[in-house]
Amino acid sequence: MNPNLNLLQPYPFQRLRDLFKGTTPNPAYAPVNLSIGEPKHATPQLIKDALVDNLAGLASYPTTIGALTLREAISNWISRRYGLAPLNPETAILPVTGSREALFAFAQLIVDRSKPNPVVISPNPFYQIYEGAAFLAGAEPYFLNTLPENDYAMDFASVPVDVLNRTQLVYVCSPGNPSGKVMSLAQWKVIFDLSDQYDFVIAADECYSEIYFDESQPPLGALQAAHQLNRSYKNLVVFSSLSKRSNVPGMRSGFVAGDEKIIEKFALYRTYHGCAMNPAVQAASMAAWNDEAHVIENRKLYAEKFQIITPLLSEVLEVKKPDAAFYLWAKIKQSHGRHLSDTEFALTLYREFNVTVLPGSYLAREAHGINPGENFVRLALVASLDECVEAANRIKKMIV
Repeated sequence: MNPNLNLLQPYPFQRLRDLFKGTTPNPAYAPVNLSIGEPKHATPQLIKDALVDNLAGLASYPTTIGALTLREAISNWISRRYGLAPLNPETAILPVTGSREALFAFAQLIVDRSKPNPVVISPNPFYQIYEGAAFLAGAEPYFLNTLPENDYAMDFASVPVDVLNRTQLVYVCSPGNPSGKVMSLAQWKVIFDLSDQYDFVIAADECYSEIYFDESQPPLGALQAAHQLNRSYKNLVVFSSLSKRSNVPGMRSGFVAGDEKIIEKFALYRTYHGCAMNPAVQAASMAAWNDEAHVIENRKLYAEKFQIITPLLSEVLEVKKPDAAFYLWAKIKQSHGRHLSDTEFALTLYREFNVTVLPGSYLAREAHGINPGENFVRLALVASLDECVEAANRIKKMIV
């Protein structure tokens, strides 16, 4: 077998199951799960109708590149959302079966193992797929700690030149998981300039781009940043998804877009990789990308939860509303002369109050002398408002 499989660490939710093993939660409380970023809002009817109305498509093999009508719908959405000229749907866009599989597959495409000691850079904490993708592509992950004192920015100035010379791929997540931080135009310029200098590819993970709180200020996207800086999309590919935007995580639908030369090779790779999108899902995806009304309503539900939950929890945790996404990244305070670690916090909350949250250390690796997720917990406000309020009150009760 591939020996690099031995480098993979248990996934955060497996670690959480191991932490809870043998523990019985307090039966006096109904369970509330805030650990996993799985949308719980209702799937829009227009998407379900499109899926059912196109089940006849199951009788045909789909193509890897997807229907042109889907790629056109995605191109038009990108143009509307980011104020850009439409991308060529024939050459600059590929449908993918969710951003997760595409983010993983992308490293297998990009990393050139013939070059010595290739490096893949990612933020830390991070979406765990980045690390696994790097290892299985034969590369060394290099983590840039994103810390609250630095406003969760990736500090590329701290990266040694030797590492930059070996860097082939940089994963960027904006809005960030777990911080919810949106990158500024100035931060994008730093990465673009380094990409030009060191010729690495940028994989911009934008799966949370449509969960934000001010309709007049949607998060800046990577393609949009490139356009504003008067540069091409060379070495830039963005990854987007319907899962969070449209509450269809089970549909596994997203897209990649950007550098046409890379998209051409990615299409070739995916032809052999075997991950063409179900024709009925393609039809449902078109319905989703063509409609914004359901997305606006979805944002309103999250905005209401953050408006109510953030002040409640700020009484007992160091937490503030993020720029975007649906996570609260909360630092644990000292309470009554004692300080619970993030794992102790999660275990106690589960055992005594039947609320599940994710220890921050599970989302990060020790790098440059610290684990930047330690003493944090991630709360995904995906449950109903009533459940989130109940969970917040239980957290307050545990700490106070």
